[in-house]
Amino acid sequence: MKKRVWLSWSSGKDSAWALYILRQQADVEVVGLISTVNQTFERVSMHAVRIELLQRQAASVGLPVHLIEIPYPCSNEQYELIMAEFIREAQQQKIEAFAFGDLYLEDIRQYREKNLEGSGISALFPLWQIATDELSQTMIASGLRAKITCVDPKHLPAHFSGREFDLSLLQQLPEGIDPCGENGEFHSFAYDGPMFSEAIAHSVGETVERDGFIYTDLLPE
Repeated sequence: MKKRVWLSWSSGKDSAWALYILRQQADVEVVGLISTVNQTFERVSMHAVRIELLQRQAASVGLPVHLIEIPYPCSNEQYELIMAEFIREAQQQKIEAFAFGDLYLEDIRQYREKNLEGSGISALFPLWQIATDELSQTMIASGLRAKITCVDPKHLPAHFSGREFDLSLLQQLPEGIDPCGENGEFHSFAYDGPMFSEAIAHSVGETVERDGFIYTDLLPE
């Protein structure tokens, strides 16, 4: 029997690549996606991707998407209560594992594992400790396409927001910036690649500053 898995889906390249890797593993079956969305803005948390684009991604990968709606602002206490309720829902649906696209941040991994303690649901990290310089280039070479939707200007100039995640971008990243943005330097929206049945048509909208971050809106087409 394959392990029934829900994949944490941020809408970005790492989530998309995690799905691609998991689907090559004989002992797991990804049966759904999990996305945290901001109730006020109706967008994926941090990535600021519109829910309509998220739903189009889910349709293209052939999986249902389960939305975890959080308020804005959201305290840690509120978030943990919401997640505890969602874990109970997963138990009822006989989900055996949650998978995450995290790469190497040990504190994030420990936090995710702690949240699942005692639930009977395990945590999977299919991309764990893959070298990010290698991983970023492998993604691009595979045909994975993504747009940068959010930039932390404390680490990366604002003009990177809205750009294509490609070799040119990697070459122009300032020294010390992780090529996968694992330290929160940037976030992305994956719109094409081997995990999708068809590309997600979109156009680039306006770029704004909000709460100390730079966001570029992507519009469904």
